[in-house]
Parts: sequence; C-alpha cells; structure tokens
Amino acid sequence: MKKYFNPSILFFAALGAVLYGCGNAAQTPPPPAPVAVSVYKVASKSVTGLDTYPATVVALNEIELRPQVSGYITQIFVQDGQQVKNGQKLYQIDQTKYLAARNQAAASLASAQANLARIQKDVDRYERLDQNEAIAKQTLDNAKAELLAAEAQVQASEAQVAAAETDLGYSQITAPFDGRIGISQVRLGTQVSPGQPLLNTLSSTDPVQVDFVINEKEIPRYYKLVNAPDAPDSLFTLKLSDGSLYPQPGKLATVDRAVGRQTGTINIRVEFPNPDRMLVPGMTGVLQVINDDHGDQLVIPYKAVTEQMGEYFVYVVGPDSSVAQQTVKLGTVFGAEVAVREGLQAGQTIVVDGLQKLRQGAKVQVQ
Repeated sequence: MKKYFNPSILFFAALGAVLYGCGNAAQTPPPPAPVAVSVYKVASKSVTGLDTYPATVVALNEIELRPQVSGYITQIFVQDGQQVKNGQKLYQIDQTKYLAARNQAAASLASAQANLARIQKDVDRYERLDQNEAIAKQTLDNAKAELLAAEAQVQASEAQVAAAETDLGYSQITAPFDGRIGISQVRLGTQVSPGQPLLNTLSSTDPVQVDFVINEKEIPRYYKLVNAPDAPDSLFTLKLSDGSLYPQPGKLATVDRAVGRQTGTINIRVEFPNPDRMLVPGMTGVLQVINDDHGDQLVIPYKAVTEQMGEYFVYVVGPDSSVAQQTVKLGTVFGAEVAVREGLQAGQTIVVDGLQKLRQGAKVQVQ
C-alpha cells in the first residue's frame, strides 16, 4: 500500500518543541532584588564609659559606746548628732563609790609604803649589827622575810590603786576620735552596767569610704585600669540615691585580701572626702568607675548589632553593595549607641535597618 506524507504532523511537532522550550525558559527564577537597607558609616567620638556597682557608704572609724562600770548616768555632755573631738567628755556615771575606792586604795598603799620603810630600816640596822656579830642570825633572817612581805604588800596596794583609777576613769566616757555622735540611747538617771545598754554610736565623718563588690573576672582589668598612667583623675565617682552626682571624686583605698569562695567576688573600698558631711554612713548609691571606653572610641548604633550563640555581629557593606557578616567585640552602651572595641575600623559602612532580610553575600540598596 502506498504511504503519503502529511505536512500537518511536522507543523505540530515543531510547534510543540517551541512551546516546550518556552516553558523551560519561563521556569528559570530571576536574580533576587537588592534588599532595601539604611546604613551607618563607622566613626569615632569622644566618650566616657562607666562601669556601675551598687555601693554603701561606711565610716572610716565607728564605735559603739558602752559602759564599763555600773551606776547611774549623772551627766550627758553632748547633744544628739553633735560633732565631737578626740578626748571630749560624752557621758559620766556616778563616781561616788569609785572615788571612795580610789581613795581607800591610795591610803592602803601609803600604809604599805610606810610599813616597808620601817622594815627596811630594821633590816639595815640588823645588817650592821650582824657584821659585828652583835645579833642573832635568825633575827636578821626574820627581818629580811618581813621586808619581802612588805614589798609584796606595796605591789598589791599599787595594783589596787591602778584598778580603782581604771574604774574611776571608766565612769567618764570620752570620744576616742573626732567624729559625729548619734542619738543618745540613755537619759540622765539611767541605770547601767558593764556592756549594757548601748549609750550611743560615734562615727568619723571626713573622709568616708564606699564599699562595693566586683567579680573575680574583673580583677585583671580593674588593676590595669587603676594602675594606668593615663587614668583620669575622676576615675571613681558616686551617684547618690536621688540621682545627683557627688561633687568630689574618690580614690582607691584598699582591695580585700581574697576572693570569696562562695561568691567569686572581691570587696573594694574607695575613699571620698566629706568636708560638708553630705555622705552619711549607711547611705546607698551607685559607684561609677571609668572603664577602657574613654577618650576617642568607635561607636555605632546598638540596633545594628545582632546576637547569635553569645557572639555579636554586624553586616558590613562592601564595594559591590554586598554584605558580609562581621564579628565584633562590644564595650559600654551609651543610650542607643555602643562602643566597639574590636572587629571594625573607622570608615566602614554597616547596615542599621533591614537586618531581618539579610544573609551573607546579599546585595543591598541603600535608602
């Protein structure tokens, strides 16, 4: 049987090939559009970074005044809250029996001394007689024994006088150092006994010290900062509880001898002058310590930073408008900005807004 060629078959085959090719071309995705972002050019500025610590004001010297002898309070020489000087009279306990005891002890001492002088003369006379063999040896030996007993009696009487003088001295309480007296806990006529009750508390006022605590990880940085030759004068400042700043800076007084085993912290004391008595023991505040972020430092908007697994990153815009993720080490936060200690250089451009749509190598369009 004779076969005939059908031209329509070739036409439909060619048309199918064309449509197939057009279908494959339509499935190829176009390149992603650049991400719209806003950027910031990294620059340095003069800043002062502060580390802050809860702090408490303490007196350089503080003592509880308690009676050492018993009796009635007969005089109070100071008013509540008064400034006092070293050695100034504060309280007096009834001295009648202590004066009598002192006088009696003094009289006993005088009698013992007179007896000693008499016996000493006897011994001297007996020794001269003994040289001429004009006295029995036993008489001299007895006199020497009496001399030793008389000397011991004098020593005992002297001790009684000292004890009586001490009790008499304890009946008058004086200030052991310059400072400010508190509110009296007793009134005239109050019966007191050794150790009870608390009479008052005396605290030194100028200078005062401020206690705070740092973590042991901060110790190397802290000592480096304290010993730095270019450390600023106002290294330590104190913010009071009302938000005001104490007008005078402090200086390092002492660092505790060891790190606490349970807390992993160490105690620090800073001394502040207090000529106007603005700082009162027991006050709380915030101690501010200038850290490494002082002077000209690189500062960027904090919202440009992203955190992943405890590390901080920024997106740096390259010359070809693509971004690269850059690890940075952050410093002090200044409001909406943060200091960058490592990872960036002045003049680099970083992304500030539009971070959520970015990935490594993405193209960006600056708005």
